[in-house]
Amino acid sequence: MAATAPRGGVAPCTRRVMNLAHVLRKNGRRLRDGFGLVQAERRWTWADLDSRVDAMAAALAQRGVVKGDRVLVQSRNCHQLFESMFVCFRLGAVWVPTNYRQTPAEVAYLAKASGARAMICGSVFPDHAAAIRAECPAIDIVVEIGGATFGEDYDTLVADHAGQAAPTADVEHDDPCWFFFTSGTTGRPKAAVLTHGQMGFVITNHLCDLLPGTQEGDTSLVVAPLSHGAGIHQLAQAAAGATTVLTAGDRLDPAEVWSLVEEWRIANMFTVPTIVKLLTEHPSVAHHDHSSLRHVIYAGAPMYREDQKRALKAIGPVLVQYFGLGEVTGNITVLPPRLHAAEDGPAVKVGTCGFERTGMQVDIQDAEGRSLQAGETGEICVCGPAVFAGYYDNPKANAEAFRNGWFRTGDLGHLDAEGFLFITGRASDMYISGGSNVYPRETEEKLLKHPAIAEVAILGVPDPTWGEVGVAVCVLRPGEEVDEAALIAWLSAEVARYKLPKRIFFWNELPKSGYGKITKRAIREGLDATGSLPL
Repeated sequence: MAATAPRGGVAPCTRRVMNLAHVLRKNGRRLRDGFGLVQAERRWTWADLDSRVDAMAAALAQRGVVKGDRVLVQSRNCHQLFESMFVCFRLGAVWVPTNYRQTPAEVAYLAKASGARAMICGSVFPDHAAAIRAECPAIDIVVEIGGATFGEDYDTLVADHAGQAAPTADVEHDDPCWFFFTSGTTGRPKAAVLTHGQMGFVITNHLCDLLPGTQEGDTSLVVAPLSHGAGIHQLAQAAAGATTVLTAGDRLDPAEVWSLVEEWRIANMFTVPTIVKLLTEHPSVAHHDHSSLRHVIYAGAPMYREDQKRALKAIGPVLVQYFGLGEVTGNITVLPPRLHAAEDGPAVKVGTCGFERTGMQVDIQDAEGRSLQAGETGEICVCGPAVFAGYYDNPKANAEAFRNGWFRTGDLGHLDAEGFLFITGRASDMYISGGSNVYPRETEEKLLKHPAIAEVAILGVPDPTWGEVGVAVCVLRPGEEVDEAALIAWLSAEVARYKLPKRIFFWNELPKSGYGKITKRAIREGLDATGSLPL
């Protein structure tokens, strides 16, 4: 029987790609004595990091870790967490980092859901280690960072295997390298499967769209957990040969951040809008030289316009916004520094999160998947090389997440005639009052114009007359006062009556996720617990 001719006359072949650990190998050779990582008084050269990763990879390989195995990592930011990413990549194993702030039960669920074979866990998390082992008896390889009470000590293993190296695994485009767990704001976290080929594109795209000109000699400050978006950001830094600087403490200290920016001449850092707000409104920003900054990248949620203006006035035109989800590894849109402005004006597109990233395409679709015209609100959908391979072992979630090849973000928004994207909010945030759609973000933006309001969140709640109405929870700026009636009266001149919240509550702070994002589900639970719902 004659063989079928390949389509287009091109013989089929495997799509071999660079193993992401080669990023570290290249630096270990070419930049060997340059600093790859810094924390407090400790320094690691690229050669140090490469040899340590070799040693740990050899240790895990001797204990049975092979290509495709999942390795769960529970740790605060530290050099071992940074190294563990490259260790897994080098072996062809899958890195499964957790958010260290999660509870033992939550992390045990991630271990089971990922099918982890091995675990690397900080010594300060014995309860997490115990919960994981109880839930996942198949985990028979346990490495402990900073001790040896429930596992083999990480640094002892590195020392014992110094000079050894496991072969770098051959990988193809779709071989998984990272299980990126979603934040679980609408249910149990899901493992988004990131691959070697996809992440090679993401590195290139980050350096192209977010950090143009980044190179060896530059420095990047980490002010977010390396387990998620900051880890992707630091992988791009490593690819460029830039030095990563970790903060010394476990808690964010704005004074320490600005001191490190001055000391290390930091060129860029990645964080979320709430942290940008905290850093740029802290008094210490005025006491340190931050002129070295070229890019302060924020993502994870839109940044309110009033917060943008304050930040720009504090640190200058260095803000970079991107819109993206873990499933698209951040690669949907970008708003570069030149399109941020500290003052409103006719040329300023207030509220936009930017235009499509290089190589990516955005489409606004209705409920049936039809493309909508400029100015029409619908679900933001995206396609391109940065889109993940799917959720691990979750066919139902995959069926819901993809339609006609488009990834459905679950966010609502519209494109203008020039292709700039405006996010209205999560589909789950919208509520219908008196037959009219209400998008809370618009009213939240208005409330933040009031001089007394520091933070705000609005949610829709059931109402016997209007179907649903809005409820706002606000945090006041220090030393400011305003009551509910006065604030509603002020807001009535800013938005239509049906968009006005029926009630406004004042809290000392808004609950945030481990990644610094305001969590409306927790706000709803808090209101319910205090008897504020139903109205």
